Amino acid sequence: MSREGSLIIPSDILLAAYRRGHFPMAESRDDDEVFWLDPQLRGIIPLDDFHLPRRLARTMRSSAYTVGVDRAFDRVIALCAEETRTRSNTWINPIIEDSYVHLFQNGHAHSVEVWDGEELVGGLYGVSTGRAFFGESMFSRRTDVSKMALVNLVFRLRAGGYKLLDTQFITQHLTQFGAREIPRAAYKKLLREAITGEGNFYELGGTGAVLAVGAVLQPTTQTS
Repeated sequence: MSREGSLIIPSDILLAAYRRGHFPMAESRDDDEVFWLDPQLRGIIPLDDFHLPRRLARTMRSSAYTVGVDRAFDRVIALCAEETRTRSNTWINPIIEDSYVHLFQNGHAHSVEVWDGEELVGGLYGVSTGRAFFGESMFSRRTDVSKMALVNLVFRLRAGGYKLLDTQFITQHLTQFGAREIPRAAYKKLLREAITGEGNFYELGGTGAVLAVGAVLQPTTQTS
C-alpha cells in the first residue's frame, strides 16, 4: 500500500516506459518529483557471458546464508533507500518506493533476498517484463551479500529464459561480473527482442522456496 497522501506512478505507465527504454529516478530521498532517463550509454550484464569471481564462488559454496525471492519486497526497497555510512543520499524517494511496491503487487517487480536465519542481510530488486529484467538497486548489511544476490538473480534469469539484464549504469561493483556499456541504439535493439515472449522468474522456485545461497552454483560454473 502507498503511504497516506503520496503519489505513485501507475504500473501501466511504468511498464510502458521500461519497454521504450526509459526509467525514473529522483534527485534525492526528499525530492517530491521524479525525472525520466534514457541514457546514451546503457549498462547491461550479458547473461551468456556472466563472469563469476572465483573467490566469491568459494564463499557462496561454503556460506550458511540462504536466498529467497519476493518474501520481503517492501523491506528490500526500503533498505535500498536507507542512508548508510558510505551513502548519505539516495535516488529512491517515496514516489519511487511506493510505485515499485505497487508494481510488485501487480507481479512485475521482484526482489532477491539473502537471509541469515530470519535476518534480512542483503538483496536487490528490479522490474520484469517479457524476457527483460531491469535491475534497480541493491543493498548489503554483510560482506559480499549483494553480490551473492546478483549471482542468484543471473542464474534465475538464465533458467527462466530471460534475454536481457539491464543495470542502467555501470559501477566498479558490476564490472567484475562482466557488465559493460553499450550505445543507446544497440540497447534498444536488444530491448525490442527481449520484451517479446515471457520469462519465468519462478523457474527456480517461487516465494516459498528458500535455498542455500550457493545452491545455484554447479561444479562446472565458469570462474576466474
